Parts: sequence; C-alpha cells; structure tokens
Amino acid sequence: MRLSDLSAPAAAAPHDPHFSVVTGPAFTRQHIADLAAGRCAAVAVPDVLPAADCARILHALEAAPFETYGRQRVRPPVMRFGVGVSDHRRGGTVADSYWPAAEAAGRAWQGLGLPYDPFARCREALGRDWPGAVEVGRRGGRTLAPGVAREPNDGFQVHFDEAQREFRGDLLDVPLVAQFAFNLYLSVPERGGETVIWRHRWHPSDESRRLPDSYGYAEDVVGDAESVAITPAVGEALLLDPRNFHAVRPSSGSRRIALGFSMGLGITGDLLTWG
Repeated sequence: MRLSDLSAPAAAAPHDPHFSVVTGPAFTRQHIADLAAGRCAAVAVPDVLPAADCARILHALEAAPFETYGRQRVRPPVMRFGVGVSDHRRGGTVADSYWPAAEAAGRAWQGLGLPYDPFARCREALGRDWPGAVEVGRRGGRTLAPGVAREPNDGFQVHFDEAQREFRGDLLDVPLVAQFAFNLYLSVPERGGETVIWRHRWHPSDESRRLPDSYGYAEDVVGDAESVAITPAVGEALLLDPRNFHAVRPSSGSRRIALGFSMGLGITGDLLTWG
C-alpha cells in the first residue's frame, strides 16, 4: 500500500439524489407527481391532523374490536380495525367475502361516534392542490373500504405492495398508472417504529428470499440498496411508493397506531383510495 492511500478520504456511499424524503407544510400536486415519477422516496407532511383530533380518534378506538391480519400470512401479528382487501384475495382476484366484511367495517367505524370521517379528512389533505378528484375507488361499481387503523407494534416484514402484481387485471374500475401508500400517525412509540424504504423494486430472483407462507421477504433481499428510515410523529402523514421494498421496525414504550390506505393515480387523473 502506498503512503498516500493511508491519508485518502473514504469514498462516499453512492446516493441517488432522487431517493430522499420530501417534507412540506401540505401535500402539493408536485409532491404527488414527483413520487409517482420516482423523483423522491416519500413525502412527509406534519400536523395533517391536530394532536387533539388524533387523541379523539384514539379515545374512540379504545373500545374498538381490533383483529389481526391472517396469522398464517402475517407474522409477527399486526392488529387492525377495519378491513383490507389483501385478506380477501383468492386466486388473484377479490373474493366475494370482501364485500360483507367491508360493509361491516363501515358500520363499525360509524359506531365509534366520531363527528367526522377521519379517512375523508385524509383525502381532503391529499386533494387540496390536486387538480382531479380524490375519492374511494370502486370495483364493479361497488365502493371499496376507505382504509384501516393499523397497530404493528412488532413491525412489518420487508415487503412490497403492488396491485398490478397481486391481482389479475385491474383491481379498480379505473386502471392505475402509479400506486402509493398513505399513513397518518395517531400514536407513536417511545422507541422504534421507523418506516424503512429501500431503493429496490421486485425482481423475479427476489422470490428465492420470500419467507415461507408469508407476505414478507428475508431482509437480505434488498442487498446493499440505498435506504431511508422515517421516524413517525403524531399527526404526521407519510405518502410513499409501496412498490419499493419497505418495512416497519418493531417498537416499544407505547402503541403505534396509524390510519392507512392504499392510493392509486388513475388514467383519469383522479386519485383513488382503498383499504
């Protein structure tokens, strides 16, 4: 080794300037367009709901019957209030069981006695600067569930979400050209609970790293891909592209509860959501 090598600075880790978290006071059309085009990793907006509103929703949820996602597929277990279409996927399509479950979930949310629809408030925040509509998506003319409250205190495995790969044909009546995941944090843990996003999208070779009978993958599936870690904050909303592999770290100290839904950009220019 030459003496000059000893004093040479270490090479900086490669960084994609388009893979970063953008923070702003509100969601803008540019934010959403940039995320759809891959010009950022995620968009974070603080105080989408005031802390008092988050506390009110949490208080209403204290008596709500949280259930787990399918325990065989989702390990460690994740608690949720509401219904997700992923638990009713059969043979690449939406099973008939989804519709009565969605209706029951709607009645359960109404039974909380909240003076407003919290998912509607989230859609309003997303649509303030969007030129098209922001509304719950439809399948076969029937409206899907608007979202769920999730409590992943033990975390989510490394995974990706992409309706195009999970369902045959189009999930919604309107074909999608981009997909997003939305979370608004009602309660955050004292330790852990970060959302980690990797600059890695699914490749056929990744299936060798899928965990048995699971939605998730071994963490080495992402290799040395660049990543960002985002610590949740009460009232903050996070919008990300779930086609990038992502995970939620285990947490402790208090409950990690967020309102969440999927969202797609339709060929009509509208933003369409579903639980």
